[in-house]
Amino acid sequence: MKNPIYRSVVELRAALGAGEITATRIVDAHLEQIFVHNRAINALVTVDETGARESARESDEARARGEDPGPLHGIPFTVKDMFETKGLRTTNGHKPLANNIPERDATVVARLREAGGTLLAKSNMPAQGMDIQCENALFGATKNPWDLSRTPGGSTGGEAAALAAGMTPLGIGSDIGGSLRIPAHYCGVFACKPTEGLVPRTGLLLPGTVNTVRHMVACGPMARSVADLRLALRIMAGPDGVDPSVVPVPLKEFPLRPLKDHRFAWTDDFGGLPVTASTREAMEKLASDLRDAG
Repeated sequence: MKNPIYRSVVELRAALGAGEITATRIVDAHLEQIFVHNRAINALVTVDETGARESARESDEARARGEDPGPLHGIPFTVKDMFETKGLRTTNGHKPLANNIPERDATVVARLREAGGTLLAKSNMPAQGMDIQCENALFGATKNPWDLSRTPGGSTGGEAAALAAGMTPLGIGSDIGGSLRIPAHYCGVFACKPTEGLVPRTGLLLPGTVNTVRHMVACGPMARSVADLRLALRIMAGPDGVDPSVVPVPLKEFPLRPLKDHRFAWTDDFGGLPVTASTREAMEKLASDLRDAG
């Protein structure tokens, strides 16, 4: 594999297993992509260059010793800046936390590391994750890689922009009312909001109080393929003994069914919201294509 940029996690795993590339090469390539493009896009706010290179070196040495590499061994990932990362700044996009250095990893970060993943950087977000754009007083605005005059959406906008720009193959974010799904849509990548009680929120800097929106927050993956989402979610899911909302329910593999066995509901304006003519035409075409498929 000559160029690991824009490759899926599944593809990178296969190339690592076949000896076609090293973890060091993968991390170096993504760091170079960050150095070239992040100044204009502002997707990543804290880059752990030293830690990422050291982790990649250790991954290569472990593989050379024939050790079990783990499902993410040698794969870099980035996380939204509201997840605690041990020894690495975590601000929640909030000025009072500008110099906050956690002493622990959030559970999902720890699990990705334990699976062999290499933490590459922290991504930008609106203050405390409470907006559908991606701008804060600490780091400024993140731009959409497809059009720098537009937003990548929010609140997990930094992750979506980084994925779309090839700065990372895998991202981790959070979602209440679309914070993973909206930026994924804006940037042309994939995201999943897991069912409540599936993924621990331990180490996530949650907004509000216990009785407001906190119970609605879900931690989930963002990537450039559905297969990568499935892989990451299996690593992230399950009780951690700290978050009482997470139950020990195993993830199931659901069989693929033909489109004719599904029913779809659709709207082009959600009952009266203004939409462009091109959006309306695209929705009508999608509905027609689904109807033609059975």
